[in-house]
Amino acid sequence: MQYRTLGRTGIKVSPYALGALMFATAVGNPDPDDAARVIHRALDAGINFVDTADVYGDSEEVVGRALKGRRDDVVLATKFSRPTGQDPNHQGASRRWIVTAVENSLRRLQTDHIDLYQLHRPDPDTDFEETLSALTDLIRCGKVRAIGTSGLPASDIVEAQWVAERRGLARPHTEQPAYSLLNRGVEREVLPVAQRYGMGTLVWGPLGQGLLTGRVRKDGPNDLRRAHMFQHLNDQRRLDVVEQLIPVAAEAGLPMTHLAMAFVIAHPGVTSALLGPRTMAHLDDLLAGVDVALSDDILDRIDEIVPPGTDIGRLDQEYRPPAIATPGRRRRPAAERSAA
Repeated sequence: MQYRTLGRTGIKVSPYALGALMFATAVGNPDPDDAARVIHRALDAGINFVDTADVYGDSEEVVGRALKGRRDDVVLATKFSRPTGQDPNHQGASRRWIVTAVENSLRRLQTDHIDLYQLHRPDPDTDFEETLSALTDLIRCGKVRAIGTSGLPASDIVEAQWVAERRGLARPHTEQPAYSLLNRGVEREVLPVAQRYGMGTLVWGPLGQGLLTGRVRKDGPNDLRRAHMFQHLNDQRRLDVVEQLIPVAAEAGLPMTHLAMAFVIAHPGVTSALLGPRTMAHLDDLLAGVDVALSDDILDRIDEIVPPGTDIGRLDQEYRPPAIATPGRRRRPAAERSAA
């Protein structure tokens, strides 16, 4: 395993990181003991970077139990800000919620510190100064080692860096964007901006949240669980591109999973890519491709199918800023439109 430096933190991490969403018993592996065996298998293979979140059901608890006796060998990351209940203040990036959320995560993870604490999604209602001030205090008291963000637009990444510099606060050292053969939009601004500021990137969805596993074919059976719940798994535009990528993988002599993972970690701005295995078989398949390196010819073929900086459709779970998601932010009032 060739380790990489996580931004400018000095922390060394594996190019494959272990995403823990599928270890939540309600949505992934229903057996915590089996999930622990999967985690141990990943650690034994050299993966030293584990990422979870407070909103992933009981994932933090499963991970915490699995890491007993091995905590010091792991770079442990978790996230906050997405709603964890009905209370409107049990979410977001306010100091009030951060100081509560971190204690909850520490308890569930059974640890006294978090190596990387990440803002899970932007919070337009909270100033970056408020958020970074609270996170800086967590670093100073030893509960957090480094801080990062997830799903931030490039403009927000820049603003957070500027606020940190001007106010003398800890700056985000990482960003966690969606990135795959099907979602290359972050190549335009997010990855270059992260590189400019020396940030590490931990990318999620490298398998297109299932579409790049080889288990989904156009006009064929779809054996992914809960496929009916996610629109992106039935997006014909994305399925058409998958059909074009399958021969490329075959030409390279690779399973689709290995092509997809090797593609994302080939980008110089990517530090680690998140694996999201539910079972040991899923993990073993992905680990078998850890040393795969794509040739320029194969990368050129991919560029012809999905041009750099292009998204094919969109992921259901991607962040949509208020300027896009809220009609009132992009339409003048009807009275003004009529007057015009």
